[in-house]
Amino acid sequence: MNRPYDFQARGKLRMAEPVVLLHGVWMRSPALLMLSSRLKARGFAPIRFDYASLFRTPSKSMEKLAMKLYGFGNGPVHLVGHSLGGLMAIETLNRYQKLPTGRVVCLGSPLAGSSTARVLHEKHLGFMTGKSGPLLRGGLMHVPDGREVGVIAGAKGRGLGQIIRKFDGLHDGTVAVWETRIPGLREHHVLPTSHTGLVFSKEVAELTANFLQNGRFER
Repeated sequence: MNRPYDFQARGKLRMAEPVVLLHGVWMRSPALLMLSSRLKARGFAPIRFDYASLFRTPSKSMEKLAMKLYGFGNGPVHLVGHSLGGLMAIETLNRYQKLPTGRVVCLGSPLAGSSTARVLHEKHLGFMTGKSGPLLRGGLMHVPDGREVGVIAGAKGRGLGQIIRKFDGLHDGTVAVWETRIPGLREHHVLPTSHTGLVFSKEVAELTANFLQNGRFER
């Protein structure tokens, strides 16, 4: 697959590293336009990956994602996932072998499982999370071996989750901060941002670009 190039100092061309962006449940790829634009301004080549979060099983979407990643060759190809998108990114790396190298950033992803999704299921409202419900409820055990994974969690409690359940500790209105932690994370950062606001925040975009470049959120 041909990759885009951008200019570096002294007129030398360098390869812009691809970043595959994954949206969350109830969203589609246009929601990531602002984040995509900001990452592009930092020298990356963003690609918005669209998938049916409600009507297609995560396994089928992961297969589609893996095939796209294999098309890049050895990499690096980075992954940035919002909410469910972070779970999708990490579980794809867990399931498929010899995918391109690259870093991962999860934005408000309930990696340890979503209590909100579990409450919806208990109240017979599981249709609201569709076929992604089991993945959201169960979460993941750990990050893939050899991958640098960073998480940015929100701590501004505005969102649908507040209506559905009572949170323990800091939360972004949909996901509790503690739900974004699993073993093996390289870095974890908390910002005063709502769950949806994570994909529109300039600061989140800057921290994400920092991590993709050097494995740290701070410059």
